[in-house]
Amino acid sequence: MPEESRRAVPTALPDADVITGAVPGSFPRSVMCERHPALIRRVADALPYPPELRARLSDLREEATEGVIAPLDEDAHDHRAWREWGLADHVGTPWTRAPFLWAESYFYRRLLGALDYFVPGPWQGVDPFAPFKRAELTGPEAAAETAALDSLADLAPRDRDQALLRSSLWGNRADLGFQVGGGDTGAAASGLVADDSARLWELLEDRAGGRVCLVADNAGRELLPDLVLIDTLLTTDRAREVVLHVKPGPYYVSDATTADVLDGLRHLCAAGGAAEHIGTRLWRAMVHGRLRVRAHAFSCAPLPYRDMPGDLAEEFASASVTLMKGDLNYRRLVGDRHWPATTPFAAVTAYFPGPVAALRTLKSDVVTGVDRTTVDELEAGEPAWRTSGTHALVQLAGT
Repeated sequence: MPEESRRAVPTALPDADVITGAVPGSFPRSVMCERHPALIRRVADALPYPPELRARLSDLREEATEGVIAPLDEDAHDHRAWREWGLADHVGTPWTRAPFLWAESYFYRRLLGALDYFVPGPWQGVDPFAPFKRAELTGPEAAAETAALDSLADLAPRDRDQALLRSSLWGNRADLGFQVGGGDTGAAASGLVADDSARLWELLEDRAGGRVCLVADNAGRELLPDLVLIDTLLTTDRAREVVLHVKPGPYYVSDATTADVLDGLRHLCAAGGAAEHIGTRLWRAMVHGRLRVRAHAFSCAPLPYRDMPGDLAEEFASASVTLMKGDLNYRRLVGDRHWPATTPFAAVTAYFPGPVAALRTLKSDVVTGVDRTTVDELEAGEPAWRTSGTHALVQLAGT
């Protein structure tokens, strides 16, 4: 967009504290002190790790719940990067006192390190979360969702577009089978605390034939509707090219990697019917360069997108729109802070180098761009609306 238009976006923001896990009973505290130890136990049970790796997992569990943040080994491949990301500021302090976004990222880095993911040897490059992600693609739910794609042709184009967007937004909660199979789409819409979907489709129409960046969130069943949405953007020429941003390695349990994208494509190609046609088209799109997978190192950085490197900013600037999927990307997009929920989404994303849309189910404290009436109603009737996963949003800025 023209530089003068971006300057016109209001940027005055209220003071907002960085979110940490320091407050007893808070959502971040429960993640750090309950979810992370439970995850370590699940990981230990998922693969036949030898005793020395299991001992490291046990040590990490104890550190993360009762100890203080320990440093990386000096010879770690990414020691310099973490030093630049503020590691020295947090070593020796309780995990719950560090910024929540930083502490979560560092926890997953330490988990991979405990399992020899980065060092030469038999466990190098073995994704500890792969058993969880792949299990989603082998269950009856995934089969039902791919079968539901056969009904897409029965929908009017506008209804089909909206069904695919809602499915990508809600993931497992309101899957494609629900959307296409005649489920109450009003129920999915009623959970939206902000909805710029009409403006998003208008933008995609107005800028048809350009590049769309989609920054993925989860793998498994949640990645499938993202792939179907990408196919629709390509086949309707709303996008000449789609760049699918994934993580360069395992991250946050279910975050998508290139291997997960390939698993999703293989699942679609083997499903028969419309799913097979979609998978085949996407496979060919990758071969011919219309669908490109990008795994930028910054995707696993414990930093907000405001601090993105220049090459990534240039890529987002060249896009007709960047679609940010999921909760973690939202936290990084707006900043993981205790913003008043009515803080304008356009203000907290004014730095972004091009149009950006957030498709997010609410699963953490941070939220912006919700009108006062909606906030008051939610606070009065559903105190946990920010973290329960029962509400979602579609927000667009930078146009």
